[in-house]
Amino acid sequence: MAKFLVVVTIENKEQVGDPEGETIKKDLILRSGYSKVESVKSVKCYNIVINTNSEEEAKKDVTKLCEELRIYNPVVSNCTIGPIHIIS
Repeated sequence: MAKFLVVVTIENKEQVGDPEGETIKKDLILRSGYSKVESVKSVKCYNIVINTNSEEEAKKDVTKLCEELRIYNPVVSNCTIGPIHIIS
């Protein structure tokens, strides 16, 4: 059995607003003179370490975990599983 680091990224769908990203853009970035920045999106990132037999099994198990435990709300968010790194 090996140890894998699975990166899970959760971000709002395109049609859902992102007040945190907009605030960072408007109040920090643009006010600091970085006028070339067009947009900022905030995301949640989870690093999940799992012991399993393969990268495919790690992805399958973490996907199941995220869906069954409602780690994200599929109505307003997209969940991306990966990249996956072997760490031992």
